Amino acid sequence: MIGLLVNAKEAKELEYLLKREMEEILFDLDDERIDHIAKKAMEERYKILFMLFRRIAQPAECMKYIRKKSIRT
Repeated sequence: MIGLLVNAKEAKELEYLLKREMEEILFDLDDERIDHIAKKAMEERYKILFMLFRRIAQPAECMKYIRKKSIRT
């Protein structure tokens, strides 16, 4: 395990960067032109980013970025 010690200003900057990246991924996941394989990789990246985000953001803020499970047939 790796520890990371950041001050409040750095935590806010990390939160901003993670939010921005997650929003961009969510936008791209809705794009029909993107290949299924690429979307799978994007979903994996989103999960990692969300786990990082969860460690520094407030619970109410995290709720906004929880993905709904999609039903695939």
